Amino acid sequence: MAETGTFTLNNKEYSVPTGLFINNEFVPSVSGKKFTTVYPATGKPIIDLYEADKDDVEKAVDAAEHAFKTVWKKTSGSERGRLMYKLADLMERDLQLLAELEALDNGKAVSVASSTDLPAAIGHIRYFAGWADKIQGKSINLGENFAGQIQIDPFGVVGQIIPWNFPLLMLAWKWGPALACGNTIVMKTSEKTPLSALKVCELAVEAGFPAGVINVLSGFGPTAGQAIAEHPRIKKVAFTGSTGVGRKIMVAAAQSNLKKVSLELGGKSPNIIFPDADIDAAIRWASIGIFFNHGQCCCAGSRLFIHEDIYDEFIEKFKAHAATIKIGDPLQPETGHGPLVDNLQFERVLSYIQKGKDEGATVVFGGERHGTEGYFVPPTLFSNVTDDMTIVKEEIFGPVVCALKFKTEEEVIERANNTEYGLAAAVHTNDLKLANRVSRALEAGTVWVNCYNMFFNQMPFGGYKTSGIGRENSEYALLEYSQVKSVTISLQ
Repeated sequence: MAETGTFTLNNKEYSVPTGLFINNEFVPSVSGKKFTTVYPATGKPIIDLYEADKDDVEKAVDAAEHAFKTVWKKTSGSERGRLMYKLADLMERDLQLLAELEALDNGKAVSVASSTDLPAAIGHIRYFAGWADKIQGKSINLGENFAGQIQIDPFGVVGQIIPWNFPLLMLAWKWGPALACGNTIVMKTSEKTPLSALKVCELAVEAGFPAGVINVLSGFGPTAGQAIAEHPRIKKVAFTGSTGVGRKIMVAAAQSNLKKVSLELGGKSPNIIFPDADIDAAIRWASIGIFFNHGQCCCAGSRLFIHEDIYDEFIEKFKAHAATIKIGDPLQPETGHGPLVDNLQFERVLSYIQKGKDEGATVVFGGERHGTEGYFVPPTLFSNVTDDMTIVKEEIFGPVVCALKFKTEEEVIERANNTEYGLAAAVHTNDLKLANRVSRALEAGTVWVNCYNMFFNQMPFGGYKTSGIGRENSEYALLEYSQVKSVTISLQ
């Protein structure tokens, strides 16, 4: 019997799966334990869901392994692609419902989820559906007596652990290349945002995916996540989240079966504004760079380097722009800035803001809790900051940006690179040669020029330094979910 539940919010009733998705069914956890998901705008409970643990991971791996051996490895790339296209079509059909579930669970504005997150997730599934029948090996001429083949094979069962900041987009980033390459999946969603993924699992069944190909567990990192990372029959694990947890994933993978690991981790990204930049455009992009998704982005442009010649003008205009951002209930269409995901993140961000004040930085705008209910932190800008301050060095993961002055190109490059992270960066200038020089010098996996947070399925995304290993998106993501086999044939 399928485990489902209902809840009502803003006079609308929602029906969602509450079980663990294993072998195309929503089932109770082995332990029977449940946890509660919370609406960030009020801090009040939404619904109770079954909580996965090590025994549930074992069941999911059994299902995924059986599906791979009996069905999925025999399924053609064309058929895999057809199923993925069908899933994308169903997600598009139910786009508004999925966007509302994202807003309920995560706190992001439903207008943003419906216009940005969901179209991006759907497009990503379609992009990799197109790759499914184009993953090809090679025939190698080894002379008269031998023939060579290079085959591209899936791993089999892959583990995936996704974060809470972009629940469905991160699901799509993981499912797309894994399914295209012919792997089966055991995924753990964040305990903070499990609802939308479970709804998409219903759509996967409707699309016709064979039982066991996709398995999704709602649960916590130290239990279900750890069990995935160290499982001996999971051949590859992909993780998106903090650098600290990424280190633990690598240790678990090394101590178990040396499974392949890909990691998309934290950042403290520099956003550099040169004096010849279009200031009004740069302000819009700087706002998108840090305040999109309430700053809960690994690649958030949280270090804003502004040339001294335009610093004061930029700050005044940036303050005016921030004042236009509508803060409120994420389910209301006019809202542009909702709450942080939960009380833990709320307290963490407020503690960083207090740390900035204590270390002598000046709050230009924001800097205090917004309202009395829910987990709202307004857009916040610090000036009078130095590179050695905690708020400049550490990832805050909230709508908090530090404005720093610079004088020269050489200086700003050195300061921008003076971080353990290397996920993203941006350069704003009308000088193409300057943009090219600086983008080449920046130690980051992604550099945006005169824009920010622009993602395309064709462009790889991933980090330098402690911001990660491997790449999401584009054909480079296929390398994370496939292995190469050499076959040498004697013709004698």
